[in-house]
Order: sequence, then C-alpha cells, then structure tokens
Amino acid sequence: MNDSDGRPRLLRFGVFEVDLRTGELRKQGLKVKLHGQPFQVLSMLLERPGELVTREEIREKLWPGDTFIDFEQSVNSSIKRLREALGDDAAAPRFIETLPRHGYRFIAAVESVVPLPSSATGGAGEVRFQVRSDRTIRLQTPETPPLRNRWIVPASAAVIVALMALLVALNVGGLRERVLRAVGAVRPAAQSLRATGREPPLQIQSIAVLPFENLSHDPEQEYFADGMTEELITNLGKISALRVISRTSVMRYKKTDKPLPEIARELNVDAVVEGTVQRSRDRVRVTANLLHAPSDRHLWAESYEGSLGDVLALQGAVAQAVAREIKVAISPAESSRLAAVRSVKPEAYELYLKGRYHYYKWTPDDFRKAIEYFQKAIEADPGWAPAYAGLATSYGWLWTEGALPPQEALPRFNAALKTALAIDDTDPEVRYALAASAFYYRWDWEEADREFQRALALDPNLVEARFEYAWFLASMGRFPAAVAEAQRAVERDPLSVSANLALGSVLFLAHQDDRAIAQLRRTAELEPEDSRARGFLTGIYEQKQMYGEAIGERKKVMTLRGVPAEKLAGLQHAYQKSGPEGYWRWQLSEAKRRNAPYEIALVCARLGDAGQAVAWLEKAYQQHYCYMVQLKTFRVWDPVRSDPRFQDLLRRMNFPP
Repeated sequence: MNDSDGRPRLLRFGVFEVDLRTGELRKQGLKVKLHGQPFQVLSMLLERPGELVTREEIREKLWPGDTFIDFEQSVNSSIKRLREALGDDAAAPRFIETLPRHGYRFIAAVESVVPLPSSATGGAGEVRFQVRSDRTIRLQTPETPPLRNRWIVPASAAVIVALMALLVALNVGGLRERVLRAVGAVRPAAQSLRATGREPPLQIQSIAVLPFENLSHDPEQEYFADGMTEELITNLGKISALRVISRTSVMRYKKTDKPLPEIARELNVDAVVEGTVQRSRDRVRVTANLLHAPSDRHLWAESYEGSLGDVLALQGAVAQAVAREIKVAISPAESSRLAAVRSVKPEAYELYLKGRYHYYKWTPDDFRKAIEYFQKAIEADPGWAPAYAGLATSYGWLWTEGALPPQEALPRFNAALKTALAIDDTDPEVRYALAASAFYYRWDWEEADREFQRALALDPNLVEARFEYAWFLASMGRFPAAVAEAQRAVERDPLSVSANLALGSVLFLAHQDDRAIAQLRRTAELEPEDSRARGFLTGIYEQKQMYGEAIGERKKVMTLRGVPAEKLAGLQHAYQKSGPEGYWRWQLSEAKRRNAPYEIALVCARLGDAGQAVAWLEKAYQQHYCYMVQLKTFRVWDPVRSDPRFQDLLRRMNFPP
C-alpha cells in the first residue's frame, strides 16, 4: 500500500517495521515509542537509503525558514533519540551513519512492503520491494521465498516502473491482479477495515497530558513547561464528557522511560497527549502529539507558536484541536469556555506559573513561596483573577495545615477571594475558593454545597474541589455520596496522595474502617515521605483501640516529621505503665504544650471528660478551627454528643439535623 503521493507506506529494515501513514515504529511486531521530529528524521533517511541526507535538508524539511529554534541542538537531539529507539551505536552503526559536518546516511537494507489482499492469494501475503544500501532492488512474492540475490537490479524509479510493467504484462501466476490490487490500480470490492466493522472507531473518553518536555535547555524554565502542561489539563478538564487525569498524577511520569501502554494502564486512560515547549525570549513554541494510549498509535500532531502574551490563546487552541481529534462531545457552554481568551500581561503570567509550581509541592514552605509569586503577579497585572484565587487558596492551606494562625490567614484569604470574585466569578478555581470559605470558615453549608457543585460544573476535572466536596458531604453525614465523590477524585488523579487520602478518610467517617485502612496503606505507599496517610491511620487505630498499631504508625509519623525519638519513647512508656489512659494522658500533655484547643478537646473526649472537652471546643469554635466541620459525624465525639453544650455548638454551627 502506498501513500497518495506514490511513496510506500510500510518499510522494513532488520527487525524493525515503519508505518509512514500512522507514524509507528515496531520492533518484531511490538511498538517502539518514537514520535515527532525523531520519527520525521527517520522517514527522511528511509526515503533515500544509502544516500547522504544533509543537516541542511533536515532543517528545511522540519523547520522551513525558522530562525526560532536552536537547529543544531534539535537535530542532535533527534538523532540521539532515534539511535536510542533503534539500539544503534554512533561508533559502530548498523543503521545510521554520521558523515561529520555533512549529515547522515541510512546504511541498512530497506524493504518496501505491499500487503496483498487475502482474496488475491487465498491467504495472507505480501509483495516486498527491497531497496538496499548499494541502490539495488529485490522483489519478493509469497511464491518466491527469499533467496540470496534473487532478482537483483539497479534501483531507480524507471527500473521499478519497468519491472512492474513486465510483471503485469506477463501476469505470471496471476501476479498482475495481485500487484495492481496492492498498489491501488484495481480496487477490490471490500471496503476498509473500519468501514466493514473489523476495526471499530476509537472510543476516547479519558485522557492524560504527560509532562511537556522543556526544550529551552534551561533548568530554570522547568516551571514554564510544567505550567503549560497544567494549563492544557485545565482546558481539557472543562469538557464534562472527558475524564482528564490531574496534574499530580501525570507529573510522576516526568522524564520517565516507561512504555506508553504501561503508563496508560496505570492511569486507566484511552489517550495521551505528549509534547514539547520551547521558549526564546518572548516567543513560545508548543508541539503536541496525540496518541491512542493502549496501542501507542499516533493520531495527530501539530505545532503552535506565538508571543508570550498570546500563550493563553495558544493553550486554548491546543485543547480545542485535541477535542476535535478525539471527537468528544462538547456542549455549547464548554465550547464557549474553551474559546474564551483571558487577557493577562506576560510577566504576570510567568510569575503566576512560578507560584503554581511551588503550590503543587504541598508543603508550608512552598505555599509561602507560592504566595510571594502570586503577589508579584498581582502587582504586574491587578486585573487577573487566577492570581488572586491562587493567593486565597495558598493562605487557606497554610491555615488548615496549622502553619499560619487563623487571625493572620483568614483575613488575607477573604480579601484575595473577594477581589477574585469581583474580577471573574466564572473561574472554577474562584468558585472552589468560595466553596472552601463557606465550608471551613463561615459554616454556610447550603452555600458550600452550591459552590462546590458550581465549581465542578465549570471544571469537572478540578480534583482539588472534588475531594474537598467529598469531605463536605461526609461532614454532613451524606456518606454514600461522599464515598462516590472521593472515588471520582481518585479516578481523575490516581497517583495523588491528597485524593487517595480523602477517599481513605471519607471511608473512615462512613464507618467503613477496614476499607479505610486498606486505602490509607496504599496511599502511604504512593509517597513514603508523606506523613499524612500515616497520621490518619493512627487515628483509625486509636478509634479501634488498637494501640500497638497506633504507636507503630505514630512512630513513622514522628520520624518523617523529624521529631526526636525520645518523644515516642515517652508515649510507649506511658502506655506500658497505664494502658489506654496513660496513652491519652501523654497525648493531652503534648496537645496542651502546643496550645491546640481542638486536639485538647479531642483527648478530653477520649478520657470521658465531657466538661473539659466542650470547654476546649468552645475555644476552637472562636478560632474557626478547620476541623470543627467534623463535629456532626466524627465518632470521637460520641462520648460527649448528648451533652447540651455540645448540642448547642452544633446548633450555632448551623449543622442540619
């Protein structure tokens, strides 16, 4: 089978096979990951085996009239990746020979393979035209098994045409019809595989955007490539019919060598977008490739270039192109949101990306760095809502992590949120920040429910809002809905500690302790250095009065947080001496040392001291402590739940019956 311009579509050399139509390289039938520029270079070399292909020819073919790129570096990178895919060695090449200061030559024999329809041969068959490095050609049919030097003639277009004409004229063994069918001169009655139903159309309902490669050769630009990846995820996430894997999970595959089908299985997706980002001063180029993930089949590729000020429009164009290629259903409202171009000054956008880069490291120190960048972005462009939303949520996380007192964090959170709403109240992250404010700070449950739903309607794949909504539903006692929402979050961010942690904690609140323990153990394995899952496991073991297991998990938490070992020794000694009461007395002394009202109240409830528990809860209420939202459903409060003062707290917090 040939392409429309007469070139062969299927080529073989050694154990490799190249399909020029689909852009696939296979080794002994198994797909090899090779796309974009390296594959295009391979195609050029295969078109002229045994001939010199100059570096200038490669440039004109791949980057015509382009002064934007570092041409020498790009060619070297493409040849290096190509040799890695072929297992070739520049010092002792089997396939690609380097001619210093000139270019490259493909030195292996190349076969042009034309599949024969089964109706022509009575079974599978093919015609092979082997173009060798010495510019000779060999034709082979199913009836002529390969013999050394069979039918060898000088290779030229004229000879190929003459040879074909001779074979067709003689019609040896019915070869005329078979050859003509193979090259398209006689059209068989059978339609294409897809038309006859043998190859069903691709059904793409889920997608992952793998981290874009930074081609700027500047490590300081990694934040920019990561930001472009995140923005494409965000844009595609606005399509409700498409499940898009969130940033946290895909970033685990940055600079990975894993085969694409393996990544697809791990993320459970139908398609993958991968690509490159290159920045030169105020110019940006993005190259995106769309692939069918399970088969590693190339579906589409395109390059986009523009100024830094046009980068948001560029991202939207990429997202719309991907949506068109996978033929996913898009509502008019979603299409409008994808097409909408937000205006932002380039320097503000760059600072915003640096803020997001630190935000997603999920540590108090990085939240502080994120705040610095978001504030600088606001100074550069005071009219851009996303920077205010990032500022608000960063202050919110510092508050909930206990890294900033509420009297400092909450006023700043609310001020940033108020400005963001005034600028753009349709931004999904702004609506999410409003939902978090209503949930954790103002205890307006109806507003929180409404705003979480609104944020997720604007961006169904905003995982942070989705797992926080699961927390909200569990806090309201709506356990089946909470578990379902947390599971949806994990589906969209399967390798995220935060999403998996939310599912484990929601299962615990829903009294599904065994499932919660299993889920949290898996979560701890995702990121062994993250102590949060261990902390939740400690709480579950305490609730189940499994104190040995609780001490074991607490030891891991304290080690990860850098707490001296003698602290744990004190807890173990207290438990060995006085049992559960000694365990909780030690915890009480630690909570008082930290002056943590909510934790003190919790331990008092464990010890059965309802009066002290409620008194300390009153102080936590005055501080608007974030975990107060769990009063209605957290089992630790069962011993004091009937106390009138506790019931009064529930009433003042407006909990539903």
